[in-house]
Amino acid sequence: MDAIPDRRFDPLSTVRAPSDGGFDLLLAGTVFQDIIFTGLPHAPEPGTEIWSEGMGSCPGGVANQAIAAARLGLRTGLAAAFGDDGYGDYNWKILAGQEHVDLSLSRRIPGWHSPVTVSLSVHNDRSLVTHGHPAPVTSSELIGSPPQALAGIAALDEEIEPWAVAAHQAGVKLFGDVGWDPSGKWSPVRLENLQYFHAFLPNQREAMAFTGKDNPWSALYALADRVPVAVVTLGAQGAMAVDSETGEEEWVPSLPVTAYDPTGAGDCFDAAFIVGSLAGWPLGNRLRFANLCASLAVQEVGGSLAAPGWGDIADWWKRANSRPERQSSQWLRRFGFLADIISDVPLAAQRRATATIAHLSDA
Repeated sequence: MDAIPDRRFDPLSTVRAPSDGGFDLLLAGTVFQDIIFTGLPHAPEPGTEIWSEGMGSCPGGVANQAIAAARLGLRTGLAAAFGDDGYGDYNWKILAGQEHVDLSLSRRIPGWHSPVTVSLSVHNDRSLVTHGHPAPVTSSELIGSPPQALAGIAALDEEIEPWAVAAHQAGVKLFGDVGWDPSGKWSPVRLENLQYFHAFLPNQREAMAFTGKDNPWSALYALADRVPVAVVTLGAQGAMAVDSETGEEEWVPSLPVTAYDPTGAGDCFDAAFIVGSLAGWPLGNRLRFANLCASLAVQEVGGSLAAPGWGDIADWWKRANSRPERQSSQWLRRFGFLADIISDVPLAAQRRATATIAHLSDA
């Protein structure tokens, strides 16, 4: 397999030297083999067969965040267990060989098969079917003493993983994510664990369930009382956030695009927000950039491999500025902060890859 050329733009060059050690971002979790069907006319019904307009195969789960971050130029380290089956081979090669994600903290597990998720995209939403078994090794066992890192992504659970607590104590800025709680309990202990996090980025349903509030604004302010940076994503309505460290409050609408495949869009949003946070951007620009990256992702099929690189962002900027009617638009003015950044992006900067399992010579 030929790797994507390592011509990555470094968005943090002004805040640290490329020769500095450690990671920009440390992640841990489960890598799934994602098989994604898009353009379905309706959800499957018992005893019937339907055909999809598109299909993609790619690493999923925590790989969504790892690939999104690496494509945006972050030096990304991933701790995960990989099966020794064909899916594990494929996911390892894509992450390490193609996407330049550091897997030195990851491990191949003999006899453990990779978890698999099938994603069905219908009417701009998705349903998932997953099969897998718990990994025989924990993230904390894989990581041990956390390496030097500027930021980390950890799950906000009832018990924070030991590696995340140790990373927090070492000065790593933790960004929290959370999955839906099917039990409906939404334990308040989780909110107490926000003490370990620099930022928390739930969607509006998760934020309201966590806080017991009946609207996303009230939920945002409740979270802002517990964590320095609180972000609530609103889907097609954009995202809003409070940065208690700077005193900023912002709501930024989404870009008006047609969503083709929403798989991994939230992970792109998180990775882009982390880039802006580590680069020291104002809160509004962090949200605008995160919305932009998510909007570019949903217009392509492929989950993690639909995540945009800086080459894709530069292409969007060029297209947007090539239309005379758009040059004076409010939409484009909101992204004016990108002008100086894009000017430093090389023409050969990384762009999306094809989200499909191919022969090694074709990948």
